[in-house]
Amino acid sequence: MKNVLIIGATGQIGSELTMKLRDHCPGGNVVAGYIKGAEPKGVLLESGPAEEVDITNPQMIADAVEKYNIDTIYNLAALLSAVAESKPQLAWKIGVGGLYNCLEVSREKGCALFTPSSIGSFGPSTPHDHTPQDTIQRPETIYGVTKVTGEMLSDYYARRFGVDARSVRFPGLISYVAPPGGGTTDYAVDIYYSAVKGEEFKCPLKPGTFMDMMYMPDALRAAVEIMEADPTRLKHRNSFNIASMSFDPEIIAAKIKEYVPDFKMTYELDPLRQAIADSWPDSLDDSCAREEWDWKPEYDLDRMTQDMLVNLRKKLL
Repeated sequence: MKNVLIIGATGQIGSELTMKLRDHCPGGNVVAGYIKGAEPKGVLLESGPAEEVDITNPQMIADAVEKYNIDTIYNLAALLSAVAESKPQLAWKIGVGGLYNCLEVSREKGCALFTPSSIGSFGPSTPHDHTPQDTIQRPETIYGVTKVTGEMLSDYYARRFGVDARSVRFPGLISYVAPPGGGTTDYAVDIYYSAVKGEEFKCPLKPGTFMDMMYMPDALRAAVEIMEADPTRLKHRNSFNIASMSFDPEIIAAKIKEYVPDFKMTYELDPLRQAIADSWPDSLDDSCAREEWDWKPEYDLDRMTQDMLVNLRKKLL
């Protein structure tokens, strides 16, 4: 990777990945692609080029690729799970139609392409504990349907046209940088904000709701490492399970109380988010990623909790 276009660069993942790649590719262009109303600001704008790129407009993508001699596209445009349920048509337009546009531009221009998948690509009939790399995927949300479709479409373009399309299935992502954006796993971000502010946290999920989670630094590293992996070692492409930690609300609350003894949590269940969470895996088997491109997380729940609290105190207090 030298010249990279990040579509959705001002989003939850994109804002941090853009900065990481600018550090990682100092001799190239890392272009922050944005849509109107979500323009980059501050260091994201000042540290490198930015270009308006609407993923539903293939000409915009192609123009940016040509202008900056792009060799790798990161397609991060998507509606998150809970938001997508309220806007299924838009979720499909962005998640599948947008991916098709990226794949076509990648085919025509010879770009590599990263498009993240998710634990949302699995459904209630999938094995929930240590979910295998290759298993049944019958999601019951439009978010999950778009992710499964995206995995299959990307693999098709890799086989049929030789597009270097790769991806990982992200667990729930936890970060102190960007605020939550409507995902089912966002409670695991909100809970830290409440703890630092001294507020009681009202958890939208019931006790015993286990989900795979990951701290953002690990997720960013995975997004870079998969695109730099030796292609001759890859038996899979779209998409790799990656895992770091699995917990339920009681476990994360107990961990926070180790460092914020006065922290309190009650429950105010959100039926939609609970239904989505119940359909997702409790934990993922990421052995294929470990074997094929040496994936290994660096953060566990304790290390993440300490880092989240330190950085949120700097941000909020």
